[in-house]
Amino acid sequence: MPAEQPARSVHATWLYTLGSIVFFIGFLDVVVALTMLETYLATRDPLTLWLIVLVVIASAVQLRYCWFLGAGRGGGLPHPGWTTALLVPAASVWLLGLFAPGNELAAAVPLWAAACVVACLLPKPRRRLLLLGSAVLAIVHPTLTAWATGEPFSLASSSNPWMLGIFSAMLPLMLLSSLWWWDVVVQLDRNRRTAAELAVTQERLRFASDLHDIQGHHLQVISLKAELAERLLEVDPAAAREHIHETRLIAKQALEETRSLVAGYRHVAFDDELENAREVLTASGAACELRVGTLPTDAAAQSALASVVREATTNILRHSEATAVSITLSSADGVASLSVVNDGVADAAAPVQSDRPGAGGAAVAVTRSGSGLAGLRERLAAVGGLLETSTDAAAGRFELRATVPVGERVAA
Repeated sequence: MPAEQPARSVHATWLYTLGSIVFFIGFLDVVVALTMLETYLATRDPLTLWLIVLVVIASAVQLRYCWFLGAGRGGGLPHPGWTTALLVPAASVWLLGLFAPGNELAAAVPLWAAACVVACLLPKPRRRLLLLGSAVLAIVHPTLTAWATGEPFSLASSSNPWMLGIFSAMLPLMLLSSLWWWDVVVQLDRNRRTAAELAVTQERLRFASDLHDIQGHHLQVISLKAELAERLLEVDPAAAREHIHETRLIAKQALEETRSLVAGYRHVAFDDELENAREVLTASGAACELRVGTLPTDAAAQSALASVVREATTNILRHSEATAVSITLSSADGVASLSVVNDGVADAAAPVQSDRPGAGGAAVAVTRSGSGLAGLRERLAAVGGLLETSTDAAAGRFELRATVPVGERVAA
């Protein structure tokens, strides 16, 4: 199940992040509760006991509320009921703490912690405003308590002042940094899924291109053979019967190649592809000259060049009235070159056209390529190759030239 592993890793990352947040907030709440308990044991004030109960309730809601932080920074608040349940006990502790001397610092922490948790889910401007307002409430709480009770506040007489102050100051930094890391993990997982979807899309395009090459080529040949058989049916029944027989074999071959393509086991026999192209072009009435020097042994290069041969043959049959075709394969300096030239340009008055890089001259223009040639360019580019086309309308000549880098080669 390799595809599911990244999702489990993301889930595990969230559990680690959530665990660290819960531990930090829980530890701070424990410190607050123990500080108030110490004050209660010293004063036996019933109001302090009520504050401890409210702190426990506020702490439980805070820990549960942390699960909503999975939405990330600025992810939006949950149901208003949860936010109300988070803020009410914390605000009650803050308010009742004004009348409980000895709890000046501890009573301000639950509301500050609740505000920090809520602020993480708000957009940045509202987050800053909430943190600033809650920080002011926490800072002025000892002063307001001294004013309400008439007893002056003394930092030296307070329990755990430095621990409460340091952990309270670190709380928003810890929450925001943890959620920043969580946002990074989520974004990486989204990018991974996008890359996987893109890979699937590219594979579909490759499959569609291969299917186009196979079916387009064979269907064009079948159409040609059927047309020849129809013309010869009354003049030469034996020849017509032979063309019909070849049509059946070609249809069978197309079916087998399609099945192989679907199964993912299709391998292009480059030399057979060259011979098939010559036979088909010759049957269409064009004199086809095949000049083969050396064949590349690289399977990827052979597959790419075989695709060029199929596409070139199909285009000649569909779009030209060629009477002479030349197919030349040569290799030099680690590069295999395939050239397909025909004399079937229809418009003899058009200027010379070329899409070769650097082709100059006033009579040179970029020729428009169909989807078949565009697909060939992409396929050749995938193996480091290049596809060029040029049209000399004055001479009625069209050339398609493909080059691919190759390694070790053997003689044909």
